[in-house]
Amino acid sequence: MNLQGQRDLILLTELERDGAITQRSLAIKLGVALGLTNLYVKRLARKGYVKVTTIPSHRIRYLLTPQGFAEKSRLTYLYMQYSLSHYRDMRARLRDVLSRVTVVGGRRIVIFGTSEFAEMAYLSLREMDLELVGFVSDGTVETFLSYPVSHPRVLQEWAFDAVVLADLDRSRELGEMLVQYQVPNGKVLALGPTA
Repeated sequence: MNLQGQRDLILLTELERDGAITQRSLAIKLGVALGLTNLYVKRLARKGYVKVTTIPSHRIRYLLTPQGFAEKSRLTYLYMQYSLSHYRDMRARLRDVLSRVTVVGGRRIVIFGTSEFAEMAYLSLREMDLELVGFVSDGTVETFLSYPVSHPRVLQEWAFDAVVLADLDRSRELGEMLVQYQVPNGKVLALGPTA
């Protein structure tokens, strides 16, 4: 699903939920400029997905048309397909990365982070019969998936074969942090860039 389709789905969903929503609120939800949001809404109206009414003259109300509901359903289906495909791809990439540990006889894994990606990493560990040593995070989360979450400084005391960086956006930063705790680069597993 392309970015425009995702934006259309967000707009149609929000306009269905609240027909009196302001374009400023829509712009915030989309993460784009107000003028661009105005163009997107006008495009949806031109396509016949949204009807724009004014009541009273200074207030705008949006109504989804039958074509708008059909388009929202179509986009929702496409988004679900895209999400499931992305999920399967990330799980396959995780299994590939984790298999590097098993090739050299490793089994004991630490997961750095408490995101949805950390949850996928945990599921992949379980599928591959690897052992979770624990979760670490530099945040304030105390438990994750019913496990305690420790500060990265405990890595100096733990016996492990690899650390999975479960934060794709901060892989480089977390990799640098691990150097401070004497974790060798060869034990750091990341899907994102670390150097």
